[in-house]
Amino acid sequence: MNKKEIIRLFQEQGLDTVGIAPIGPYEELRNILENKVKENLITGMEEPDIDKRINPKLIMEDAKSIIVCAFPYYVKEEYESNISKYCYGLDYHFVIKEKLNNICEEIKSRDENFKYEVFTDNGPLVDRHLAYLAGIGYYGINNNIITDKYGSYIFIGYIVNNYDLEYDKPVDKTCLQCNKCVNNCPGNALEGDYKMDPKKCVSFITQKKGELTLEEIEKMKKNKYIFGCDVCQTVCPHNKDISESNFEEFTTNLITNLSGEEINSISNKEFKRRYKDRAFSWRGRNIIKRNMDLIK
Repeated sequence: MNKKEIIRLFQEQGLDTVGIAPIGPYEELRNILENKVKENLITGMEEPDIDKRINPKLIMEDAKSIIVCAFPYYVKEEYESNISKYCYGLDYHFVIKEKLNNICEEIKSRDENFKYEVFTDNGPLVDRHLAYLAGIGYYGINNNIITDKYGSYIFIGYIVNNYDLEYDKPVDKTCLQCNKCVNNCPGNALEGDYKMDPKKCVSFITQKKGELTLEEIEKMKKNKYIFGCDVCQTVCPHNKDISESNFEEFTTNLITNLSGEEINSISNKEFKRRYKDRAFSWRGRNIIKRNMDLIK
């Protein structure tokens, strides 16, 4: 199948923001990632082997291109919420994996030689860098990828594959650099030069294990969320007048608020049973309860 036919398959599944990234290795990333390690600007959730983060051929030896696409999750209706918008709908890991695997199996049904590996943010590669290289968006100062249609309210999925598809080019755009994200960040994590300290990010703090420092607790109290943080996206002018998600998995059967009464009355096992299909469930009940108790 050629690139045009493959893009059409994605469009038929509602994925209209798709591009092709080169196979690297992305040596331009090496210094950036090495400096982050030196400056302790890592959370410990990242793939520790930098070679694996910049070289797709360590995933698939005969890889020739990477198909990258944006899954929008924005819903226009405002809710009284204590969790991040990305957690409202079904867990994006499951949704993206299923949809991309289905597309890949359709390609494979037409060409048995097609080989692929599907990832979202659970893969070793830097998905935002892939999205940038594939031309589906550009970096904001808040480190998010911004798309023209959906703003930064997107999940990124990518497919390492053995098709020699024509690469797309990065978009020749930058964010407005208004610094609203920098000035409003409750964790003071953003430095204003496209750099950030992820350990200061309130979204990270709400997912961090163990005891929190007094400074981290104060940052959480500013935000009032028990899981995640949306401030840098909420204040971003690129997220005004954007399109709503076209995926019912992210727009229906939403959970926007977790009840302290409920969380206090159930076990961790019951919490995971009830919320196993939600992105906020992976850390378990105890972290959620800790955060609820801290921001009272």
